[in-house]
Amino acid sequence: MKGVITIKEPRCKGCGICAAFCPKKVLAVSELSKIFVQNPEACIACGQCEMRCPDYAIFVDKEE
Repeated sequence: MKGVITIKEPRCKGCGICAAFCPKKVLAVSELSKIFVQNPEACIACGQCEMRCPDYAIFVDKEE
């Protein structure tokens, strides 16, 4: 299963929690302290980033 990640940038404070919990290192923190998807093809739609985000700024849609 693959995942499509959507980031609501105005909500993101760049804490990096989502990137820290991503088992496939799909997410990273930019120089501007915002989260971005650095490796989208590696996403396995586990949902760890979505569950851990304290600001509800990231969403994972599953696709087959």
